[in-house]
Amino acid sequence: MTRVHVCEVIKTLDTGGAEVLLVERLRAAPRRGRRYTVVCLRASTGELIGRLRASGIDVVDLTACPRPFRLARLAQVVVRLAPDVVNVHSPVPASVLRPLCRLWRRRPAVVSTVHSVRFRWPTMLLDRATGWLDTHTVAVSPQVARGATTWGSRRLSTRVHGVDVARQRRRAERRDAIRREWDVPEDAFLIVHVANFRPVKNHALLVDAAAAVTARDPRACFLLAGSGPLLDRTARRIAGLGLTSVRLLGPVPDAGRLIASADLLVLSSTYEGLPVVVMEALAAGVPVVSTEVGGVPDLVRSGHNGYLTPPGDADALAAGILAAMRPGEHRRLSDGALAGSGLVDITRAARWFDRLYDRLSGQARARAPRRPLPAATAVSARPATAGRASRTPR
Repeated sequence: MTRVHVCEVIKTLDTGGAEVLLVERLRAAPRRGRRYTVVCLRASTGELIGRLRASGIDVVDLTACPRPFRLARLAQVVVRLAPDVVNVHSPVPASVLRPLCRLWRRRPAVVSTVHSVRFRWPTMLLDRATGWLDTHTVAVSPQVARGATTWGSRRLSTRVHGVDVARQRRRAERRDAIRREWDVPEDAFLIVHVANFRPVKNHALLVDAAAAVTARDPRACFLLAGSGPLLDRTARRIAGLGLTSVRLLGPVPDAGRLIASADLLVLSSTYEGLPVVVMEALAAGVPVVSTEVGGVPDLVRSGHNGYLTPPGDADALAAGILAAMRPGEHRRLSDGALAGSGLVDITRAARWFDRLYDRLSGQARARAPRRPLPAATAVSARPATAGRASRTPR
């Protein structure tokens, strides 16, 4: 059996949503007849690289390369690797690799996996100008598939990725021990928010909603995990409001453990793709209260496994949290989260990509130019003799 070499290219290998989705899928992917190599332009921590290498997956990290030369170095690395399939998860590297793979004699299949409903305009223009060169485009949610970031794609599929559901359920069974690690009171209703402190995550909205919730239900305990440029500003806002039930944890490695121990996950973003944290919550049976943005409505149904609220409305977000905190309602929402957790099982996505790579690599090899026969072999080849019918495969 011919071994298929797949090169997965991503801008960063930090602990963001697209990065975690890629790592989880590759860890669940079949190994027989496969070789996987991940190439990233930078990685600020070694957490995800360590997970990949521990699973036997090669990683090429270009962080040490000077930033102005990284894209050129990326092209050199991909050519040297000579993969059968290149799957690119970031628009700028995709814009470089698409024409390269088209002009390259080997002509590997090019897949773009799109994780976001929008890019910045210069990036969008560059991406869409070259997007037609993709062999196949994969959107990670129906919302992304309907968005502008996939316009003009020749062959488009939607494939929700997912997380390790079995692992999240095991963690949920240990929720009490995990909560003790964070000094959460036994009678607290734990509300978790996991996101980088950037404007798009709208932590100001979350803090305002938390103030309203804690004023009405003293059981509420908010733990906010993540780092970023707005962390200090958020800390000052929490201190100014005297919110002793809202704590900042900073960056939390493998935050899925914290999510599995929660009673509720909350998101306050102004836009999202398909958040990994939502999938981790549902896998563990944790309801979700979120602003109705991006791909979140593809996973969360109000009144079934959580609540969706209008973006930018702190009162509505607080009302959703308070509704989910009611004991009977919380049990019902938790049951709804568990019932749909199979939809976010990463093994389904891993098998789907495995079939896609098989098909595309076969097509790419069929298109590849054949090497001419050596001269000696050409001389020794004899044409069919007269009177003997040549056999044609049917």
